[in-house]
Amino acid sequence: MRLAQVLTGAPLKGSLPGALAGAEVSGLEYDSRRIMPGYLFFAFAGQRVDGRQFAREAIERGAVAVVAEGAAPQGLNGRWVEVEHGRQALAVAALNFYGHPDRELYLTGITGTNGKTTTAYLLDAMLRAAGSATALIGTIEHRIGQQSRAAVNTTPESLDLVRYMKRLLELGGSHVTMEVSSHALALARVYGFRFHTAVFTNLSQDHLDFHGSMADYFAAKRKLFEGAGAPPPAFAVVNLDDPWAGKLPLPGDERVYRYGLNASARVRGLDIEADFEGLRMWIEDPRGRHRVFSPLPGRMNVYNILAAWAAALTYDLPLEAIQRGVAECRSVPGRFEKVDQGQPFLVVVDYAHTEAALRNVISVARELKPRRVLTLFGCGGDRDRSKRPRMGAAAAELSDFVVLTSDNPRSEDPLAIIEEAQRGMLGYGTPYLVEPDRARAIRLVLAEARPGDAVIIAGKGHETYQVLKDRVIPFDDREAARQALQELGYRGGET
Repeated sequence: MRLAQVLTGAPLKGSLPGALAGAEVSGLEYDSRRIMPGYLFFAFAGQRVDGRQFAREAIERGAVAVVAEGAAPQGLNGRWVEVEHGRQALAVAALNFYGHPDRELYLTGITGTNGKTTTAYLLDAMLRAAGSATALIGTIEHRIGQQSRAAVNTTPESLDLVRYMKRLLELGGSHVTMEVSSHALALARVYGFRFHTAVFTNLSQDHLDFHGSMADYFAAKRKLFEGAGAPPPAFAVVNLDDPWAGKLPLPGDERVYRYGLNASARVRGLDIEADFEGLRMWIEDPRGRHRVFSPLPGRMNVYNILAAWAAALTYDLPLEAIQRGVAECRSVPGRFEKVDQGQPFLVVVDYAHTEAALRNVISVARELKPRRVLTLFGCGGDRDRSKRPRMGAAAAELSDFVVLTSDNPRSEDPLAIIEEAQRGMLGYGTPYLVEPDRARAIRLVLAEARPGDAVIIAGKGHETYQVLKDRVIPFDDREAARQALQELGYRGGET
């Protein structure tokens, strides 16, 4: 494909140099280490490095040209394409180069602070129960058909997403369900993508280190419903019980599915029963009233089920497939995930790393009527500092015992992070311990547990590593909990 065709619709600064316009492009890349002769290199600033510093290396490896924001450095004038927005240009080029697979697939984008992952897993299970070959893109994994790889970012770069779509088409697939993070929306990773359905779960304080304010955080979420660089999604699914949902730009009412517990919800949950086995409830939708069982425990999953159910309705999935998808989605890694070594108390690992998520997960445990709730949590370094005392307050207010530890401290001093979270715990009178070493902290909270208690290990969920100042080490809360339980004498249950 000629370079001019690849960049059709991209935000160019001026016209393409004549010699470049007709150049043949054999591939696209944003990582200079993967450049091959004939490739077009997209150089933009990343979280750690600026790709423009690798422009010369890319040319030496055979790149046709470099696409970047800003003027060309000396010596690269004839091989440089200047654009207004590097990631927008990459997204447009990827769609052009791979033949717009988004137009041949049904894309569902799920955004919000909490619940994205579980909602995505539920909807994907419904689609597969209906016989579709699917792709699932999210925080835990990127699964294309039967192939899966661990996720690095919740929402990958646009080029990777388009390649996933193309691969799904080659496999005969039809539906892509993806978590769309606020970072991805702000950075234009899904720019120009045609979504069939957009889902909004909820909004609470998170990522203010990146967005600066709740207004800017929400503005990023809005982009999914506005259709940044593409027409707005055909259907919208929104949480009627969340006040931010009323501020979203939505299509006509017949294409909006509002879900919740409110009587005016188009998809409504009723007569909810929660226990250790899961959830039993009725769901009322335009087709009638339906009895539903889910092995996912806790009321927070009521909203996730309703969101996925409503999204499934935008595809006219059969009721039997929707119900079977709910029943077959037995667990989501790191989301209220049980650790069972035969101990006489409940142990769950959960990804909760915001005040709202922590409150939700403790409330879920409370609904199960345990003797006591014991909560272990920490706060991430190099992230929004204002949520730390709020998380401390949530843990102290709702728990009977708390262990405050380290999460992913990154470049910060773990003790300084703990001190900020600890401030929010003062005044509640809840007994607590501080142990910066996360493995020792997990053993402490489990040693404190008694028969009938519920222990929540919050913050890292499915993650299998811990990010320290100078290195990343292997660490899995689930494995650490199993090991600690074994050391405490519990040998049954999972192995």
